[in-house]
Amino acid sequence: MQHLVFVYGTLREGQANAHYLADAQYLGGHQTPAQYALYDLGTYPAVVEGHQSISGEVYLVNEATLRALDELEDVPVEYRRELISTPFGEAWIYLYQDSSQLDVMISSGDWCQRV
Repeated sequence: MQHLVFVYGTLREGQANAHYLADAQYLGGHQTPAQYALYDLGTYPAVVEGHQSISGEVYLVNEATLRALDELEDVPVEYRRELISTPFGEAWIYLYQDSSQLDVMISSGDWCQRV
């Protein structure tokens, strides 16, 4: 089975965990509606519900890759998956669950443009 995944942080092209998507098909970039907030947790980001548009990439992945991503994101403990609309179809997004850890917001909404 194939799945669409929207990635916004270390899984994006050129980032530390991009190798997880080596066998995935890149479909294109996407900006979410202004329904989220992006935070810097140091070595990786967190997205929660909010009022910000988030920049990312959409990939077509197989079942094995989705399982590997779930393990990386520690689903359902640290993150949970939800479906969002993209120009490519419904895609999974990983949302962070522990709002007590959120201190540094990335105002641009783009992990790759953080300062």
